[in-house]
Amino acid sequence: QVQLVESGGGLVQAGGSLRLSCAASERTFRSSIMGWFRQAPGKEREFVAVISWSGDMTYYGDSVKGRFTISRDNAKNTLYLQMNSLKPEDTADYYCAARTGFSSKWMLYRRTDYDSWGQGTQVTVSS
Repeated sequence: QVQLVESGGGLVQAGGSLRLSCAASERTFRSSIMGWFRQAPGKEREFVAVISWSGDMTYYGDSVKGRFTISRDNAKNTLYLQMNSLKPEDTADYYCAARTGFSSKWMLYRRTDYDSWGQGTQVTVSS
């Protein structure tokens, strides 16, 4: 497993942007599939985006497609989520997740696919 620490959350007006970061503690980061999930109050944790080991392949949940961009810097052991055109319904706690164990597939979008989680960072979008 790897320790993950998210940052960059905050309060933003609708239509605005935020960039989340997730710092990983181990070099295993570069061999891990990384994802972002979010959880709004009273709702289940929802898949947001996933990125392959090298960063050349990405996949997004329907609710964020075209507005959010996931990226990674393996030299810095850091994962990012650029969020543009934010909407009030994007309000949630955002979590980064890592799959450090072997996987033959990179497109992992279930909570159970991941073995390491950060503590979350809160994003609030006001209307």
